[in-house]
Amino acid sequence: MPHFLIKSTDVFENKIEIKDKDMYKHIIRVMRMKQNEEILFLDENEIRYEAEINEINHDSFSCIIKKQYKSERKLNLNIYLAQSVLNSDAQVSIIQKATELGVKGIIPLYSENCSVKESTIKLKIEKWQKIAVESVKQCERADIPKVYEEVKLEDFIENNTTGKKQIIVFAERNTTKNFFQFIREKKIDRNEKILIVIGPEGGFSDREFELFKRNNLPLITLGNLIYRADTAAVAALTTVINGVNYGQIY
Repeated sequence: MPHFLIKSTDVFENKIEIKDKDMYKHIIRVMRMKQNEEILFLDENEIRYEAEINEINHDSFSCIIKKQYKSERKLNLNIYLAQSVLNSDAQVSIIQKATELGVKGIIPLYSENCSVKESTIKLKIEKWQKIAVESVKQCERADIPKVYEEVKLEDFIENNTTGKKQIIVFAERNTTKNFFQFIREKKIDRNEKILIVIGPEGGFSDREFELFKRNNLPLITLGNLIYRADTAAVAALTTVINGVNYGQIY
């Protein structure tokens, strides 16, 4: 069952009062939920509420809280996806899957072979944030990832080469080292900000590979197959998360 996002101010003792018009319309008019039906909510403090619809009015409804507790449905890793923006459907898919996989943030990159104009990217940020929020509801995540403003690849690298940050570039060429070989050589602190970089469908340019080299950034392969960029993003995230699950990162 998807959960719905509320504010802690909607909670009064053992009740939740829903007065938001859009949420009322979606739950009561579209989903046609009735009195005594069970429903899930999550507030900004990551408190999850298991509730039951108690009273339905013409423009609001209330619920009785049956149980409340701190939600643990989030990834215990500071992982961010920085990816060269793709065309509409593929970009939406990346945001949805990255949210489901637990990333803390999504950073739209503008690279040389990017197929979307920079001016178009600027207009999409708000829409992509809404998509991330909807994905949070569906997968019952406790936290909401942030979709950041777009940034040029070179500026992104310049801004993230200091402090407790680790940029990892997943590339389809110029490397034979896989992620597990990399982390055996360089241990990654769990508190580090891990920034996974994925290129566009056309791949990184020669100039961009030189940029990675100058900044001593690790280039990691996903294997012998060539993936679409949206597939590569999911594969890279899964690879890093599995590294955590199997104790490869300390």
